Amino acid sequence: MILGPKELLKLVKTKKLVEGLSERELTNPEGTGFDLRLGEVYKIKGSAFLGETHRKTPDIELVKAYKKGKTQSIKIKPGDFFLVKTMEKINLPVDLSAVIIPRTTTFRSGIFIRTGPVQPGYQGELTFGLKNEGPITVEIEMGARFVHLIFHEIKGKGSQYRGQWQGGRVTTKKKEKQV
Repeated sequence: MILGPKELLKLVKTKKLVEGLSERELTNPEGTGFDLRLGEVYKIKGSAFLGETHRKTPDIELVKAYKKGKTQSIKIKPGDFFLVKTMEKINLPVDLSAVIIPRTTTFRSGIFIRTGPVQPGYQGELTFGLKNEGPITVEIEMGARFVHLIFHEIKGKGSQYRGQWQGGRVTTKKKEKQV
């Protein structure tokens, strides 16, 4: 079952389900979840290794970060790929999972979001891929709403997330054993 905004706002107040929501989301959320804002943008470089038991993700370079009170943006050229991080932090209990979907203005502009599931028990900012697959350069302001987060209730209780991305880190520092 998808949780609606009234129930979600109760969980924000009582359980800190999402921290750092904009005033708009706290007072008048739209749809079935919350819109999240662009907080950090990273370029990937180097090499990566995804093995059966170990992995090493690419090195990253911070390109832009949101600064309160300072208007700034990033221009994303056709073909550009970045890792992006939300401004908001989530704290999922074990009976909820979440799905990140793009706001329609992102794909209408040629920007596509590459995400995975947000597992029960995950805590931290959300990191995922963003790629300009369109024919034009797109400018996005830091702090702009660009994805929507939908929360699903899990029947029968979920399994606690125990992965190494807990806390919102963006990459690995060295090759590491997967848990």
